Amino acid sequence: MAGKILIFGATGSVGSSLTKLYSNESDKIHLIGKNDEEVGNLSKEVNCSFSVADVTDQNFIEKISDDLKNEDINGIAYCIGSIDLKPINLVTKKDFLKSLELNFFPIIEIIKKFKENLKKNKSSVVVFSTVAVKQGFPNHSIISPVKASLEGLTVSLAAELAPNVRINCIAPSLSNSKMASRILGNTKIAEGIAKQHPLKRVGEGSDSAALAKFLLSKESSWITGQIIGVDGGRSNVG
Repeated sequence: MAGKILIFGATGSVGSSLTKLYSNESDKIHLIGKNDEEVGNLSKEVNCSFSVADVTDQNFIEKISDDLKNEDINGIAYCIGSIDLKPINLVTKKDFLKSLELNFFPIIEIIKKFKENLKKNKSSVVVFSTVAVKQGFPNHSIISPVKASLEGLTVSLAAELAPNVRINCIAPSLSNSKMASRILGNTKIAEGIAKQHPLKRVGEGSDSAALAKFLLSKESSWITGQIIGVDGGRSNVG
C-alpha cells in the first residue's frame, strides 16, 4: 500500500500505541505532534517521518502538507482529545469554543485538505469520541456535547464520502494517559473507576489503538459510519 497514514496526536497514549503497531511497516505512517522532542524521539524509535504542528494553530495544515511533499494519503487517525470537566454553573462559551478548536474543527480542515487524495486511495479515517456521550457523567457538560458533535460528523461524512472514503469513530472509556494522570494518579480513585467497568480495569492506549489499526486497514473495508465503544463494557453492560 503506497502513501501514508497520518497519525495526529502521535505522542499521546493512543497515538503512540498505534505508532508502535506499525513498527514493522513504518514507511506507511507519518506522525504529527506539537512537542518537537517527543514526536522526534518517537519517529526515531520506529524510523518514520513526522511533522511538528499544533492543530489549534491557524496554519497547521499547510505545515503538514509542506512536510508531506505531495505524498499520497491512505488514512488518517485523529488521536487528539481532552478531558474538560466543570460543573455546569462554571461553564462558559469560551470553554466550548476551546474544546471545539481542539477536538472538532481541525479534523474538518484535515479532511477538506486531503479529501481528493483520500477518495483516490479508497482511504479510511478514524476519530475518537468518549463513552461519556452515551453514558451520562457529572461535570461532562463541555466534552460530551463536543464529542457528540464528532460522532454526528462521523455519520454525516460516512454518507457524504462513500463509497470512496470510510470514516469511523472509537469511543473509549477513561484510559491511562498523560491527560488522565491527574485523575488516575490517585490510587483509590483509579481503583474505584476500574470497578465501575464490567471488565474491572481502566483502559490502555493499546486497547483503542488495536481497533484503530484494524479500521485503517483493508480488512475493515465494509465498515463505515460506526461509533464503536472500547470501554470495558461501561456503556452497555450493567
